[in-house]
Amino acid sequence: MISLRRRGLLAAPLAIATPALAQTAFTRPIRLVIPWAPGGTTDILGRIVAEPLGQALGQPVVVENRTGASGNIGSDLVAKAVPDGQTILFGSMSTHAMNHALMRTMPFDGVADFTPLSMLGFAVNTMVVHPSVPAQTLGEFIAYARANPEKIAYASAGPGSTNHLCAALFENMTGIRMVHVSYRGGQPAVTDTVAGQTQLFFSAATQTMPHVEGGRLRLLAVTEAARWSRQPTIPTVGEAVPGYEMAVWYGAFGPKGMAPALQQRLNAELNRVMTLPEVKDRLAGMGVEVAPESTDAFAQRLRADAEKWGALIRRLGIEAS
Repeated sequence: MISLRRRGLLAAPLAIATPALAQTAFTRPIRLVIPWAPGGTTDILGRIVAEPLGQALGQPVVVENRTGASGNIGSDLVAKAVPDGQTILFGSMSTHAMNHALMRTMPFDGVADFTPLSMLGFAVNTMVVHPSVPAQTLGEFIAYARANPEKIAYASAGPGSTNHLCAALFENMTGIRMVHVSYRGGQPAVTDTVAGQTQLFFSAATQTMPHVEGGRLRLLAVTEAARWSRQPTIPTVGEAVPGYEMAVWYGAFGPKGMAPALQQRLNAELNRVMTLPEVKDRLAGMGVEVAPESTDAFAQRLRADAEKWGALIRRLGIEAS
C-alpha cells in the first residue's frame, strides 16, 4: 500500500504539469486569418493546412480572409487578438519584414507585436529573361547588363513589391543599372515580359515556370540561398553575386504575449502537419518548399529580415504605391 507521503510525491508532477496542459487546450474553433484574397498562395496554403491542423488540435480550423492595405488589415486583427491560440495568422515576409519600411504609418510592429509560431515554407522565386536577351546563363547576363547600362528593363508588380526589391538588390550588389517598369500587379508584369516589352522579371515559380516550359521565358537562376530541388541544375543568384538572397517566406504568427507552452505546441503541430507527405507534395506542386523551424530560429529570421529589407528599402527611398 502506497503511503500518503509517497502519494503526494507521485501526484506532484501532475499538479505541476496541469497549468501547462491547460495553456495548450483549445476550447472552440480556431480562427486562421489570411490577410489576402482567396486564391493566392497564402490562402491556398492555409486551406491545405487547416484540416490536418484542426485534427491535431482537436478543434476545427476556420480560414478567414481579411484583406486590404497590403496585408496590414488582417495582420492587425491578429496583433490585437487575445493571445490564447484561438486566433492565428498566416503571414509573409512582406507583411512582417517589409511593410514597416514601405509605409509611412503602420498599425502594428511586424516583429514586436507578434509571437512567431512556425516557418511554413518558401515560394521558389525565379529570375527569368525574355529569349531576346543574348544571355544563356546568369554570368552571361551580368556581363551583358554591365556592358549595356539601362538597356535592360525589368518588370515589377509595383514599388516595394518583392519583384521590385529583388531587382533593386541585384542592381545594388552588382553595380548594374537597369530601368524599372512598374505594373499594377504581377499578371501584367509577366505578360509584358513574355511579350518582350520588358526583358527581366523576378517572380514566383508558380507565375513564371509555365512560360519557361513553353519557351517564352528563359530561367537563369533562383533567388534563395540553396538551389531548387526540382531544378537542381539552375544556379542561385548568390553563386554569381555572393551574399545575394531573396527568400520569400510564409510563416504562422500569434499575438504577442502567447504562453511559451502554447507557442511550442503550435510550433510542433504546424511543423508536423507541414511535413505530412500529402501536404508537402501539394505544396511542392505549387512551387512552395516546406521549411519547418523552431520558434527561436524563426524569430531570429524575422528580426534579421526586418533589419535587412528595412535598411535596403530606406536606402533606396522606395515607398509602396
